[in-house]
Amino acid sequence: MSMTTILLTILGIAVFVFGLLFSIAWHELGHLSTAKLFGVRVPQYMVGFGPTIWSRKRGDTEYGIKAIPAGGYIRMIGMFPPGADGRLEARSTSPWRGMIEDARSAAFEELEPGDEKRLFYTRKPWKRVIVMFAGPFMNLVLAVAIFLGVSMAFGFQTNTTEVAGVQQCVIPQSAGRDTCEKSDAVSPAQAAGLKEGDKIVAFDGERIDEWSTLSDRIRDTIGPATITVVRDGREKTLHAVLLKNAVMKKDSHGEAVAGKYVTAGYLGFEANREIVPLSFGDSVVRMGDMIENGVDSIVALPSKIPALWDAAFSDGERAADSPVGVVGAARIGGEVMTLDVPAQSQLAMMLFLLAGFNLSLFLFNMLPLLPLDGGHIAGALWEALRRNAARIFKRPDPGPFDVAKLMPVAYVVAGVFICFTLLVLVADVVNPVKIT
Repeated sequence: MSMTTILLTILGIAVFVFGLLFSIAWHELGHLSTAKLFGVRVPQYMVGFGPTIWSRKRGDTEYGIKAIPAGGYIRMIGMFPPGADGRLEARSTSPWRGMIEDARSAAFEELEPGDEKRLFYTRKPWKRVIVMFAGPFMNLVLAVAIFLGVSMAFGFQTNTTEVAGVQQCVIPQSAGRDTCEKSDAVSPAQAAGLKEGDKIVAFDGERIDEWSTLSDRIRDTIGPATITVVRDGREKTLHAVLLKNAVMKKDSHGEAVAGKYVTAGYLGFEANREIVPLSFGDSVVRMGDMIENGVDSIVALPSKIPALWDAAFSDGERAADSPVGVVGAARIGGEVMTLDVPAQSQLAMMLFLLAGFNLSLFLFNMLPLLPLDGGHIAGALWEALRRNAARIFKRPDPGPFDVAKLMPVAYVVAGVFICFTLLVLVADVVNPVKIT
């Protein structure tokens, strides 16, 4: 590896780490701003964990940066109702720090004069929901802003109707080979005289300017067809006889599905690819697809653990859609900077990586499990439900729901998350996901 490659890799990792720290600070700013809006005292706002390397106190809040860029937190007075001893602890929005504080019963802060009216648990449930939701919501806002901005300003690599190459013969895409054999039929495109550089503008007399439309028409046609191309500035009509072939199945979004094949019409050429900016509407649709894929990925996490284990501790192949952690994402960021592509493309890829990371933070934190933000939201909603039910049925007010009673479950959940994080970390180090 050359010195230039090493320096570019380090630069890419540094850029990603900076984006990571900004995302964390942005997340905690959501918690901080809404907590202060509702009058909750917030003693600390920290980005990172471990030893403090810088801090300043403004008002009643200490703002700082810690040495380990693996998360962040704010501390709020009275996050849980008082225990049997009547004492109130200052808790943080960080799930991991919260677990540590629970394990150390002596680590609490006594109330200061006037704090009786600034306790988190005394706020109405809807206010607590807003405070806990504001952090993940900030990540969602950042992900959407980055994705839409880059999609409209830069765009995506998209197949066009221009011919990049012509297949010499008909090879089933399921065959796993790219060389012709004597028994293979000549491809319809080759037989019709289609050439590299031709731009297909019509199929069977129907004008076409999008690859998705052309691809569908080809797949739906078996037999004679006319193909109108622009060659050397002039339109030329070619006559082809499309054949049946096993081609990759397309999903509802028109994307090829790896490993799944259907029998359809086949012409036999490779489409040229260009980076095409999207309209606002198309960008929103793509963003919706990205969120849908993110939800599917969260749901599919348990099913990916065996393959992840094989990739980390055996000779298993690391799938392209394998879960990655901070270390893996940082390595991808470093690899992006070494790609032989224009700087604009590198910037777009880094921003998309950051958008995906923020979307993952939002979806992960919205799981209704303690010690995640979603667990606290679920607790506040449950309190609102039972208090309203008591009011309707004229029963005594049950009071605030003590989320701390669910801490045994939170320990189990945290233990599972920590084990999964360590597994991903090992896989990211010994068998990382790579981009091509």
